[in-house]
Amino acid sequence: MSDKPGKGLPKHYVSIRERFEEYGSVLSDLGRTVRENGPIDEKNSQLIQLAASAAIRSEGAVHSHGKQALECGASPDEVYQTLLLLTSTIGFPNVAAAISWVDDLFED
Repeated sequence: MSDKPGKGLPKHYVSIRERFEEYGSVLSDLGRTVRENGPIDEKNSQLIQLAASAAIRSEGAVHSHGKQALECGASPDEVYQTLLLLTSTIGFPNVAAAISWVDDLFED
């Protein structure tokens, strides 16, 4: 994902980064530092963040990390399994909501 505001990012996120430039820069630096300094590859990093997004019921983050996981080579089955694995942790209703948000990625 690009660190420049605007490229495929939610409008509200872009607005925050533009209004609070230093804060946006720090966010980008933090994300890049964490991604680059560990053994987890980008695809699995996005799947982990997808799971965390589902756990906090963040529709926007589920959309974002689901899309990024797919762009990093995750199959749709891997994306859906990531969510299904959460059932005993976050409960069926939360998993069902996250699945519906990922389904949005496949609609025309």
